[in-house]
Amino acid sequence: MDYTLNIKGRLLDLSQPQVMGILNATPDSFYAASRQQTDAAIAERANQIVAQGATIIDVGACSTRPGATVATEDEELRRLAQALDVVRRELPYTTLSVDTFRPAVARMAVEQFGADIVNDVDPSPQMFRLVARLGVPYVLTSRQADLRSMLITLATQVQQLRDLGQKDILVDPGFGFGKTLDDNYRLLGQLERLAVMELPVLVGLSRKSMITGLLSITPAEALNGTTVLNTIALAKGASVLRVHDVRQAVECVRLYAALKQ
Repeated sequence: MDYTLNIKGRLLDLSQPQVMGILNATPDSFYAASRQQTDAAIAERANQIVAQGATIIDVGACSTRPGATVATEDEELRRLAQALDVVRRELPYTTLSVDTFRPAVARMAVEQFGADIVNDVDPSPQMFRLVARLGVPYVLTSRQADLRSMLITLATQVQQLRDLGQKDILVDPGFGFGKTLDDNYRLLGQLERLAVMELPVLVGLSRKSMITGLLSITPAEALNGTTVLNTIALAKGASVLRVHDVRQAVECVRLYAALKQ
């Protein structure tokens, strides 16, 4: 199916998969090269993401990697306010996603800095009510380890969101969240079955432990594995790729589009 997202009255066309570039305003993201904390580094990264062809910048300020020390809400607010201020100043018309599981942080990002999408890795009723009130697209991430449980839970959550009036929803199968390495690959092998939800699918595989753990490499060495898995995800219906390496993902989308044609 061909999907669109309503971004403040402008339709973002997902009939060709889009690339979401990651901007981490954190000191402890699992991939060290993705960490930006100074205004200059944030500006450079944001401009790089757009120059390399991404249509969405996903800004996060609280690492959710396994074993990470979770930033306090105040610290996440401070980091995110700094990053969003810089990005909005540099790129006022670029589609911005905020990566957070905290409703107060999401509200600040949307109301004060005009964030366009809320990307939530830990869905909650409080966040459901907030995004429905704000009227922004919402990324609903699953922490279920098997496809059957995932579909049952997602169906319930999507209905809750619809009952609140939420319009645009993307589904993220949540690779690396609540799943073993085998779970991740089993799920990727069945990814096309998420089409039953009739919602666009966002996939975040970039340099994750399902690559590094299987190949016994570091995140810095995981670009090739990321590209392979992104290609598989595209073939199985992904509408958005969330990545650290934008140029390579954009090339992947273009090559896959040529193959389809």
